[in-house]
Amino acid sequence: MVNKHWKIIPKPLLETVLNNHVQRHRVPQPLILHGPRGVGKTTLILNRLLGDWNKGPHLAGYVDFAQSITEHHPDHHQSYPWTSWTSVDPPLLSNCKTQLENCLESMSHKAIKLGSISSQQIFTTMNKWYGLNTALRRILQGYNIAVPEKVSVSFLWERAVYALSVRQNADEIDGLLELEEKGNSLSVEEASYYRETAFALRLAKEVIKVHQGWKANAIAHLNRTNGFSRTLANSCTDWPLLMLELLSQAAEIGFFQPKLVLNNIEILKRAIQTDDSTVSASMYHDNLIWRIIALGANERCLPVLFVTSDSYYSYQAFVDYGFPDIFISRETFGWNPQEAKLHMVPDYFSASEWTIIADVLGANSRHLFELYALKQSNHYQSLMGSKAGTFEDIVDAYLAYLQVAVVNPAMDKALLRLQRYATDVRKGSIPYEKLRFGASWRHPPQTEDPTQNSEWAKIQLMDFVQALVNTEFAVNYLGDYSLEIFEDPSAMALVEVGILYTQRDPSFFRPISQGIKRCLVRWLIQERMQMSYWSSTKYWWQRIIRGRYYKHLMLGYRT
Repeated sequence: MVNKHWKIIPKPLLETVLNNHVQRHRVPQPLILHGPRGVGKTTLILNRLLGDWNKGPHLAGYVDFAQSITEHHPDHHQSYPWTSWTSVDPPLLSNCKTQLENCLESMSHKAIKLGSISSQQIFTTMNKWYGLNTALRRILQGYNIAVPEKVSVSFLWERAVYALSVRQNADEIDGLLELEEKGNSLSVEEASYYRETAFALRLAKEVIKVHQGWKANAIAHLNRTNGFSRTLANSCTDWPLLMLELLSQAAEIGFFQPKLVLNNIEILKRAIQTDDSTVSASMYHDNLIWRIIALGANERCLPVLFVTSDSYYSYQAFVDYGFPDIFISRETFGWNPQEAKLHMVPDYFSASEWTIIADVLGANSRHLFELYALKQSNHYQSLMGSKAGTFEDIVDAYLAYLQVAVVNPAMDKALLRLQRYATDVRKGSIPYEKLRFGASWRHPPQTEDPTQNSEWAKIQLMDFVQALVNTEFAVNYLGDYSLEIFEDPSAMALVEVGILYTQRDPSFFRPISQGIKRCLVRWLIQERMQMSYWSSTKYWWQRIIRGRYYKHLMLGYRT
């Protein structure tokens, strides 16, 4: 048992649901796979499903927007933080765009190699959405090619494809399409057909760049004024959406069935914009999802899966994008304690050890893996020295790690968010409706003194955590349509930093795991013990006069 290799255990029901979705070549809706951190969503995709989704006629594009973060932060534990990606520096939006576009371009080249996309198909799709005449003339003019005044758009397209093929490296195209591997089995006409389609795809990219160039000043002005424009946002997502549309048109059962997995989609929303080559990250994120929805609703789209641990996508995204069924929702919480016991005992833990784990940490997959690794660790044994450490000592050491490395830093970030909220209230940028009479957070300090603001933020956060403790962490936000908790800045701060998760079915606010819940209670006790007499008086005044009470939302809670 001690040296047993950790294995990836299947989740048959969830795997069946996801496989049924991606086996169809075109679907009307994207699917969101969401759930708290550490329940095994990424592991399930990478280790169980992605291999089968790339066999035979199937082709799965996989983009993890966290990749650019982990490349620059190799010291992160397992390259994935416990609480939220907001706890690390966000990536550049340009890097996220490049990841997505490179993946779709690679998939498009494979479709061209199979003959599923043609130059004429690219032209027809482009001509449907864009005015090509002026853009093609501009490109041909850049190639110093004279064009008669009165010619058709199709003539301009063919001339531009030919001009592009003459000026670009044909060997590079042959390498992308792997034409050399086919050798003598490919006729000259077939090779020429594939090359023409590849150059047509490059021409389409050039045309879109020309259109974006015409809107560059408007995009720069939009970014300066923090405005909104669907047209300008569309121009920044035109290239990936064109490839998605072409791939969707090329999908054919039993011959070519592409699908796309976008992991950690929430990172795209928080990426850093460094120039005016595109709209803001949040606008880019929203527009990309909107257009994928529209493509599915209007013409059917290849299966797209959004994988995320951000609870925004469990409930609020469905509201923001129109109606409750705008996405297909698949929420996973990993194993329940009975299922986990079946897999963990006796291979990894003894029955007595499992009793302790189930009570203290719960059945979260990442908790179990990290605890097992700590149990095997020589480093832990060296820390214990000559003392014979019990399993309870290992669990205590792991809880201490969660407290110091995960929960305390996340709570510090939540406090900073509350201080920014107080600043926004003073500036008048918070709607009056959210500061209505009776709200616990209605009266932040009117001064900019950082000490007072910090004290107010801590009292508010402690009051909220105490209210959750009193409800046994069982706040049902849809039980009687009591949605006021979404206006509570303390609740939203803890959701944003990833300590709380807003699950959809059943509709509860909950800590992301049993272990995190214990650390949250420890944080509250520690803060109360460290308070001065005057601060403690303010805290109890807050609890008695303005305190939060969410017990009316305790409806049918089951862990």
